[in-house]
Amino acid sequence: MRVLLKLILDCEPDAAWRAIRSPAVFREVSSPLVEIESLAADGFPTVWEPGQHPVAMRGAGVIPMGKQIIRLSVQTAERGNTRILHDSGQGVTGAVSSIKLWDHRMAIAPDPAGTGKTLYRDQLTIGAGLLTPFAWYSLWAFWQWRGHKLQQLAPSWAFDPPQPEAEGDPDDDAPGTDSGREPGQEEATA
Repeated sequence: MRVLLKLILDCEPDAAWRAIRSPAVFREVSSPLVEIESLAADGFPTVWEPGQHPVAMRGAGVIPMGKQIIRLSVQTAERGNTRILHDSGQGVTGAVSSIKLWDHRMAIAPDPAGTGKTLYRDQLTIGAGLLTPFAWYSLWAFWQWRGHKLQQLAPSWAFDPPQPEAEGDPDDDAPGTDSGREPGQEEATA
C-alpha cells in the first residue's frame, strides 16, 4: 500500500534538498509522535549520506517501537530538475520489523508555476502481510503530521550557496582602490 504527499514548500529547492537530508529536520518533523535516536557510534551526521544509518524509535518518546536501518541513496530525475532521496531500509526489531517492504522516496523539484518555491513529493510504499492495512493507516496519519510540520518549517530554511573563490589579488578593482582608470572609464579590451 502507498502513502502519498504532494506539497508546495515555501522555500527554494536547494534549501528543501538540504533540509530533507538533515537528521535534525527528520527528528523535528517526526516529533513528538515518534522520537528517533541514532545507534551509530558517533550519533547522527550533520547531513545524511548514502549508506546505512541504524536508529531506535519510540512512540511519543516512551513506547519502544524497535530498531530500524535507514538505507539511503540519492537519485536525479526529469532532466536533472528533480532530486530524490530514497530510503529502502528495514525494521530490525520490535513493531517496525513487522513491515517487510519499506520503499520511501522524497522528491524535490522547482515549483512548476515558477514561484521559486519547492514542489515536494513524498511516496511511501509498505508491505506487512496481513498487518498492512493497520500499518498503512498509522503511517498515513503520521505522514499527514510530517507534511504539516514540513510546511511549517520550510519558510525558516535558507540556502547559503558557497562563495566563489576570488581570482587574483582580492584588492584588484575593489571599491575604494585605485585601478589606474578615471571614474566612468571602462577597461580596454583587446
